[in-house]
Amino acid sequence: MNEWEFQLLEDKTILNVVRIGDVEFTLGDRVRLKPRARGDVFDLALSGKTAVIEAIEEDYEGNVHLAVVLDDDPGRDLGMLRQPGHRFFFSVEEVEKV
Repeated sequence: MNEWEFQLLEDKTILNVVRIGDVEFTLGDRVRLKPRARGDVFDLALSGKTAVIEAIEEDYEGNVHLAVVLDDDPGRDLGMLRQPGHRFFFSVEEVEKV
C-alpha cells in the first residue's frame, strides 16, 4: 500500500450533527445502544447499554456511523482519546436518544 492509499483510508468526513427524521444526533448526546439482531458477540454484550456520542463520521459510501464511548467503561477516558477497544461504532438506526 502506498502513502496515498493509506491517507485515503485515514480521511473521513467528520460531521457535527446528523438528522434522521425528527431526531437529531450531535456530539455529546447520550444514547442507548440497540444493535441489529444479526450482529456479533460485541453487539450482544453492548445491547441496552448507554453511551455518549464521541464522533459522527461518514464513510466513502455515504453511510453515517456514530462512534460512542460507554458510560460504564472503566477505560472511558481512553475512549474519549480515541483509543482502540474503548470506542464502538453504530449506525444511527442502532441507537436511541436517552
